[in-house]
Amino acid sequence: MRSRAVDAARRSRRSRGANHTERARGGPVLILGKAHEGEDMKGRGLDHFEVFGLPRRLGIDTAELQRKFYELSRRGHPDFHQGASPERQAEILEASARLNAAYRALRDPLARIEYLVRLEEGRDTREGATVKPKAPPELLEEMFEIQEALQEAKSAGQTGGLEAGAKETLATQRDRLRERYEQEEARLRGRLSQAWDSAGPADRAGALTAFKESLAVRAYLRTVIDDIDEALGGSPEGYVSHRRH
Repeated sequence: MRSRAVDAARRSRRSRGANHTERARGGPVLILGKAHEGEDMKGRGLDHFEVFGLPRRLGIDTAELQRKFYELSRRGHPDFHQGASPERQAEILEASARLNAAYRALRDPLARIEYLVRLEEGRDTREGATVKPKAPPELLEEMFEIQEALQEAKSAGQTGGLEAGAKETLATQRDRLRERYEQEEARLRGRLSQAWDSAGPADRAGALTAFKESLAVRAYLRTVIDDIDEALGGSPEGYVSHRRH
């Protein structure tokens, strides 16, 4: 009995020491022990970057992120806390959920950008929102012909279906929009992310504006592509629609 108590005390000291070291060197700070000042043990008060001890940068080493995630997940695994009180176990589960949410938001470059924008300005930029995104001004003229074709497709759906020529036109426009969509994603992951990471405090507002404009274009393109898919009776084989219900 005494041996188990001594071992438990040693593990507790090692855990506290490791948490202090990680905090000092910018390591992960979502802990399952004593809370640091300004946050509690469940990670409340921390944003997703802070959970992993990261600055608000988009260039993240995803292998290192995964390593930290596994490390923190093991530390908070319920199997290691079976003897804890019900209140403590509930806190551990909440901390685990907080950690999982942070990892999901940061592991994908585009989800990371969307989260960063929401974090900086509180604006919901996610696709699949209840209200469909409006066309950015620079796309209005370009989309006019497509919107006309979609309206005709809806009318045709009520009177027997699209003609072959109309289907071919819509399919061609869809392919062109997909290419544009992929280019916009590459721009977000590449040039715009690099601009954010290298921006000084005075340039951050401009970098955020560029993100929001690009995300709006991406969301609108996604919506139109999905509308064309619906008008044509579904996505081509091998293509998965991003429409969210």
